[in-house]
Amino acid sequence: MLRILGVLGLMLLSMLQLYSQVKIPLYGDSIINSIGTKDISDEPVITLYLPPKAKINHSAVIIFPGGAYSFLATSTEGTPIAEAFTKKGFAAFVVKYRLPNETTMRDKSMAPLQDAQQAIKLVRQRAGEWGLDTNKIGLVGFSAGGHLASTLGTHFATNYIPNKEKTNLRPDFMILLYPVISMDNSLTHRGSRVSLLGDGPSMDKVLFFSNEEQVDANTPPTYLTHTGDDGIVDVANSIEFYKALQRNGVDAQLHLFPKGDHGFIQRLPINEWLDPILLFLAKEGIVKMNNISDTVLEDVDSSIKETN
Repeated sequence: MLRILGVLGLMLLSMLQLYSQVKIPLYGDSIINSIGTKDISDEPVITLYLPPKAKINHSAVIIFPGGAYSFLATSTEGTPIAEAFTKKGFAAFVVKYRLPNETTMRDKSMAPLQDAQQAIKLVRQRAGEWGLDTNKIGLVGFSAGGHLASTLGTHFATNYIPNKEKTNLRPDFMILLYPVISMDNSLTHRGSRVSLLGDGPSMDKVLFFSNEEQVDANTPPTYLTHTGDDGIVDVANSIEFYKALQRNGVDAQLHLFPKGDHGFIQRLPINEWLDPILLFLAKEGIVKMNNISDTVLEDVDSSIKETN
């Protein structure tokens, strides 16, 4: 009986470790690009999810929930996503980034990017503490959070935060799910554009935040997924970004579903959307193949045999 209780205790401890959460402020006493006194309720933070030490794969995902830059969909595009990745051995960091606000920010358009740069800087600087490989730290972004992730992934060469340590701000990979990519009127999600840039942004500002125009050969390897019937964010955002990556010789994969509409992964079994991502990361040398479900590996093996 004591032995059984001991085993149950270890299992419970393992579960608690798996879902343990630690909230970490992104900044110290002062927050860059802010006006007025610090408001704790609006303070940008990351929430850390760590797998048990025996399961950790030494890789990390920094997660940016969507919400059109007007709210954060953390309950659907933050917490459950972190838990899914943690079960696969990743450390996961859900970012509560600032939402653009003219009354509390000197330049509201830059605050989310500054928070994103601060997030990857913090994770890289403390990677040893969490058992992470500093060359296996990537981004996961949903909808407007995908815009923020792709902004970080195309603007990492310039520091928009203090960085005297010269910490590398380049993500090692990007996972973009039904992302807003462009701020061009012909392509963008209008709500996200207005929230971030206002009603009459300059052409320079529009170009800066149209990330399909900012891709170069140093842009990180990227996995994109979208549905053809997305009624909120046009699938052309993902397609144009993929084309830009291809033109610049960047490893990229575009996985399109014919139907499912915006937020489709919330209505799919986890393995249906996560396993293709893990397979892409395995091919990029980020994770090992044993992190992927047997079903996907069987499908891959079958396709190889058919090709031969």
